[in-house]
Amino acid sequence: MVRLQRSNTNKIEDADIVVIGVPDESRSHAKRKGTSRAPDVLRIASNESEFFERGGKLIPTCPMRGEFEDKRIFDAGDVASKQELRNMVSDIVSHGKLPIIIGGDHSLTTETLQAVSGAVRKKLSLLYFDAHPDFVSSTRNYYGSVLTDSAQSLNLRKSMLIGTRAAEMEEIENARAAGLKIVNPLDIVELGVRRVAKMIKARTAGSMIYISVDLDCVDPASAPGVSVPSPAGLAAIDLIYLLNEVISDGKVVGIDIVELTPDYDINGMTATLAARILSECIASV
Repeated sequence: MVRLQRSNTNKIEDADIVVIGVPDESRSHAKRKGTSRAPDVLRIASNESEFFERGGKLIPTCPMRGEFEDKRIFDAGDVASKQELRNMVSDIVSHGKLPIIIGGDHSLTTETLQAVSGAVRKKLSLLYFDAHPDFVSSTRNYYGSVLTDSAQSLNLRKSMLIGTRAAEMEEIENARAAGLKIVNPLDIVELGVRRVAKMIKARTAGSMIYISVDLDCVDPASAPGVSVPSPAGLAAIDLIYLLNEVISDGKVVGIDIVELTPDYDINGMTATLAARILSECIASV
C-alpha cells in the first residue's frame, strides 16, 4: 500500500482526520472497471502533484483556502471488507474524528452512512455530488441504489443531490416523493455558485452533514477517468468552492471520494483532481 505524504501522525489515536481506502468494486454494474485500484492511484497522485522535491526534501503545496499546519492526519490504509469499513468508521466517529473514505465504487457510501449515523445517533443531511441520483429502488444493494439503501440513516428533506444530470424517471420520482432537492449543473450556471452554497447551508441548517463526491459529478473534460461519465457536468472549481464553504462551517462528520477509474483516465488528470479535492477537503476542516 502507498502511504499519503499528507499523513503526519503515526497512530490513529493521535489523528483528527483519518483517511481510509476501500479497494472494492463488487457492487458496481459499470462497463468500465477498475475503481478497486483507485485508492493507491489517488495516493500516488497526491504524493506526486501536491509536493515539490527540493534539496532532498519534500515541500508540500498550500491549499487555496484553509491550512494544513494544525491538521493531524493519519492514513489508515485499506480495509479488506465493507464490514471492516463499517466498524472502523463507527470507531473513528465515536472518538470525535473525521473519516475521509477513498473508493472504490459508490456503494461504499451505504456502509459509511450507516456507521456514521449510528455513531452520532442521528439522521444525517447528505450532500451527494453525482451525475446520477443513485436512487433506484427496483434493484437493491448496488452502486445505483445508495440512497434507497441508506434512507434510514438520512433526513432526505435536509439533503441535496448536486451535479445530477443523468437520472432515470424512477429516481426522479423517488427523489420527489422523499422531498430531496436536486441541483443540476444548469441550475449552478443560472443561479451562480455562491447562491447555491447559501441554498446548501439553509437546507442543512442544524444538521450533521455527510459529503459524498462521485467524481463523475465533474464534467468529463476535467474528469474523464470515471466509471460512468456524463457530459455537461460541474466545473471542478465550483465543486471545490462548494466543498470549502460547507466543510469550513464545522458540521461535516464524514466525507468520501469515489468512482475514480484509472484505466480510463487521461494523463492522470482525474487522479490529480481527486488528490486536489482530498487536500482541499482536509484543509477546509
